[in-house]
Amino acid sequence: MNTKRLIVTAFASALLCSPALLHAGQNQDSPADAARKAQSAKKTATKPKIVIDNDNLGTITGVVNVVGQEPAKSEQGKAASPDDKDKAPAQKPEVKDENYWRKQFAEANKKLADDGHELDILQREYNLKQQQYYSDPNTAMKEQFDRKDLTDTKTKIDDKTAAVAKDKQDISDLEDALRQSGGDAGWARQP
Repeated sequence: MNTKRLIVTAFASALLCSPALLHAGQNQDSPADAARKAQSAKKTATKPKIVIDNDNLGTITGVVNVVGQEPAKSEQGKAASPDDKDKAPAQKPEVKDENYWRKQFAEANKKLADDGHELDILQREYNLKQQQYYSDPNTAMKEQFDRKDLTDTKTKIDDKTAAVAKDKQDISDLEDALRQSGGDAGWARQP
Protein backbone atom coordinates (compact mmCIF):
# COMPACT_ATOMS: atom_id res chain seq x y z
CA MET A 1 0.00 0.00 0.00
CA ASN A 2 2.85 2.33 0.79
CA THR A 3 4.36 1.74 -2.60
CA LYS A 4 1.07 2.57 -4.34
CA ARG A 5 0.79 5.81 -2.42
CA LEU A 6 4.31 6.76 -3.30
CA ILE A 7 3.74 6.12 -7.01
CA VAL A 8 0.43 8.03 -7.03
CA THR A 9 2.02 10.98 -5.20
CA ALA A 10 4.95 11.12 -7.63
CA PHE A 11 2.60 10.94 -10.61
CA ALA A 12 0.34 13.66 -9.22
CA SER A 13 3.28 15.97 -8.49
CA ALA A 14 4.62 15.44 -11.99
CA LEU A 15 1.26 16.42 -13.46
CA LEU A 16 1.03 19.49 -11.26
CA CYS A 17 4.60 20.67 -12.10
CA SER A 18 4.38 20.07 -15.84
CA PRO A 19 2.17 23.11 -16.63
CA ALA A 20 4.60 25.34 -14.73
CA LEU A 21 7.53 23.92 -16.70
CA LEU A 22 5.69 24.34 -20.00
CA HIS A 23 4.80 27.91 -19.13
CA ALA A 24 8.43 28.71 -18.18
CA GLY A 25 9.67 27.23 -21.46
CA GLN A 26 7.28 29.38 -23.50
CA ASN A 27 8.58 32.64 -22.01
CA GLN A 28 12.15 32.01 -23.14
CA ASP A 29 13.23 33.26 -26.55
CA SER A 30 14.55 30.92 -29.14
CA PRO A 31 18.29 31.29 -29.86
CA ALA A 32 17.50 32.92 -33.21
CA ASP A 33 15.29 35.54 -31.54
CA ALA A 34 17.91 36.21 -28.88
CA ALA A 35 20.55 36.67 -31.59
CA ARG A 36 18.33 39.10 -33.51
CA LYS A 37 17.71 41.14 -30.36
CA ALA A 38 21.41 41.24 -29.55
CA GLN A 39 22.26 42.31 -33.12
CA SER A 40 19.70 45.14 -33.08
CA ALA A 41 20.92 46.28 -29.64
CA LYS A 42 24.48 46.30 -30.96
CA LYS A 43 23.49 48.47 -33.94
CA THR A 44 21.70 51.04 -31.80
CA ALA A 45 24.40 51.20 -29.09
CA THR A 46 26.63 54.26 -29.25
CA LYS A 47 30.32 53.70 -29.65
CA PRO A 48 32.47 54.90 -26.76
CA LYS A 49 34.64 57.91 -27.45
CA ILE A 50 38.37 57.34 -27.50
CA VAL A 51 40.21 59.25 -24.84
CA ILE A 52 43.86 59.83 -25.70
CA ASP A 53 46.25 60.26 -22.82
CA ASN A 54 49.92 59.55 -22.13
CA ASP A 55 49.21 55.92 -21.25
CA ASN A 56 47.66 54.91 -24.57
CA LEU A 57 49.38 57.38 -26.91
CA GLY A 58 51.93 54.81 -28.11
CA THR A 59 49.25 52.26 -29.03
CA ILE A 60 47.44 54.54 -31.49
CA THR A 61 48.27 53.85 -35.12
CA GLY A 62 47.43 55.71 -38.27
CA VAL A 63 47.72 59.26 -39.46
CA VAL A 64 46.79 62.30 -37.41
CA ASN A 65 44.92 64.97 -39.35
CA VAL A 66 45.07 68.51 -38.06
CA VAL A 67 42.51 71.10 -39.05
CA GLY A 68 43.79 74.61 -39.56
CA GLN A 69 47.01 76.23 -40.64
CA GLU A 70 50.42 74.83 -39.94
CA PRO A 71 52.42 76.81 -37.39
CA ALA A 72 55.36 78.83 -38.68
CA LYS A 73 58.67 76.97 -38.67
CA SER A 74 61.56 78.16 -36.56
CA GLU A 75 65.22 78.27 -37.56
CA GLN A 76 65.82 74.68 -36.56
CA GLY A 77 63.14 73.37 -38.92
CA LYS A 78 60.58 72.35 -36.32
CA ALA A 79 57.20 73.98 -35.95
CA ALA A 80 57.19 76.79 -33.42
CA SER A 81 54.28 77.16 -31.05
CA PRO A 82 53.51 80.15 -28.85
CA ASP A 83 54.69 78.26 -25.77
CA ASP A 84 58.10 77.45 -27.33
CA LYS A 85 59.25 81.05 -27.27
CA ASP A 86 59.65 81.09 -23.50
CA LYS A 87 61.07 77.56 -23.13
CA ALA A 88 64.49 76.25 -23.97
CA PRO A 89 64.43 73.14 -26.19
CA ALA A 90 64.33 70.10 -23.92
CA GLN A 91 64.61 66.56 -25.20
CA LYS A 92 62.89 63.73 -23.43
CA PRO A 93 65.13 60.83 -22.54
CA GLU A 94 64.08 57.56 -24.12
CA VAL A 95 62.10 55.46 -21.67
CA LYS A 96 63.49 51.95 -21.49
CA ASP A 97 60.57 49.96 -20.18
CA GLU A 98 59.35 46.44 -20.94
CA ASN A 99 57.93 47.39 -24.35
CA TYR A 100 61.23 48.96 -25.40
CA TRP A 101 63.26 45.88 -24.45
CA ARG A 102 60.80 43.42 -25.97
CA LYS A 103 60.86 45.41 -29.22
CA GLN A 104 64.68 45.46 -29.27
CA PHE A 105 64.92 41.72 -28.66
CA ALA A 106 62.21 40.96 -31.23
CA GLU A 107 64.08 42.93 -33.89
CA ALA A 108 67.41 41.31 -33.01
CA ASN A 109 65.91 37.80 -33.01
CA LYS A 110 64.16 38.43 -36.34
CA LYS A 111 67.42 39.61 -37.88
CA LEU A 112 69.21 36.51 -36.56
CA ALA A 113 66.47 34.22 -37.91
CA ASP A 114 66.53 35.90 -41.34
CA ASP A 115 70.33 35.70 -41.60
CA GLY A 116 70.28 32.08 -40.43
CA HIS A 117 67.68 31.23 -43.07
CA GLU A 118 69.75 32.90 -45.82
CA LEU A 119 72.86 31.05 -44.63
CA ASP A 120 71.00 27.74 -44.83
CA ILE A 121 69.89 28.50 -48.39
CA LEU A 122 73.42 29.45 -49.44
CA GLN A 123 74.84 26.24 -47.97
CA ARG A 124 72.29 24.15 -49.85
CA GLU A 125 73.06 26.01 -53.03
CA TYR A 126 76.79 25.40 -52.51
CA ASN A 127 76.21 21.67 -52.01
CA LEU A 128 74.16 21.49 -55.22
CA LYS A 129 76.83 23.31 -57.19
CA GLN A 130 79.48 20.88 -55.96
CA GLN A 131 77.48 17.95 -57.31
CA GLN A 132 76.37 19.65 -60.50
CA TYR A 133 77.01 17.87 -63.76
CA TYR A 134 77.42 19.87 -66.95
CA SER A 135 76.25 18.15 -70.13
CA ASP A 136 78.19 20.62 -72.27
CA PRO A 137 81.88 19.53 -72.30
CA ASN A 138 83.16 23.09 -72.80
CA THR A 139 81.31 24.35 -69.71
CA ALA A 140 82.45 21.32 -67.75
CA MET A 141 86.11 22.01 -68.63
CA LYS A 142 85.81 25.69 -67.68
CA GLU A 143 84.20 24.86 -64.36
CA GLN A 144 86.72 22.15 -63.65
CA PHE A 145 89.60 24.63 -63.59
CA ASP A 146 87.94 27.90 -62.61
CA ARG A 147 85.02 26.98 -60.28
CA LYS A 148 84.09 30.67 -60.06
CA ASP A 149 80.49 29.97 -59.11
CA LEU A 150 81.64 27.78 -56.19
CA THR A 151 84.13 30.35 -54.91
CA ASP A 152 81.52 33.14 -55.14
CA THR A 153 78.99 31.08 -53.22
CA LYS A 154 81.59 30.13 -50.62
CA THR A 155 82.43 33.84 -50.15
CA LYS A 156 78.73 34.60 -49.64
CA ILE A 157 78.51 31.78 -47.09
CA ASP A 158 81.49 33.16 -45.17
CA ASP A 159 79.98 36.66 -45.15
CA LYS A 160 76.61 35.36 -43.96
CA THR A 161 78.28 33.24 -41.26
CA ALA A 162 80.00 36.39 -39.99
CA ALA A 163 76.64 38.21 -40.03
CA VAL A 164 75.02 35.42 -37.98
CA ALA A 165 77.87 35.58 -35.46
CA LYS A 166 77.45 39.38 -35.26
CA ASP A 167 73.68 38.96 -34.71
CA LYS A 168 74.33 36.55 -31.84
CA GLN A 169 76.82 39.01 -30.34
CA ASP A 170 74.26 41.84 -30.67
CA ILE A 171 71.70 39.75 -28.76
CA SER A 172 74.29 39.04 -26.07
CA ASP A 173 75.08 42.77 -25.83
CA LEU A 174 71.36 43.54 -25.52
CA GLU A 175 71.07 41.02 -22.68
CA ASP A 176 74.01 42.70 -20.90
CA ALA A 177 72.44 46.15 -21.36
CA LEU A 178 69.11 44.83 -20.03
CA ARG A 179 70.83 43.39 -16.97
CA GLN A 180 72.72 46.65 -16.34
CA SER A 181 69.57 48.74 -16.61
CA GLY A 182 67.87 46.58 -13.98
CA GLY A 183 65.23 45.15 -16.29
CA ASP A 184 63.59 41.75 -15.93
CA ALA A 185 65.41 38.93 -17.72
CA GLY A 186 62.06 37.63 -18.98
CA TRP A 187 61.77 40.64 -21.27
CA ALA A 188 64.46 39.09 -23.48
CA ARG A 189 62.30 36.02 -24.20
CA GLN A 190 59.84 36.01 -27.02
CA PRO A 191 56.16 35.70 -26.04
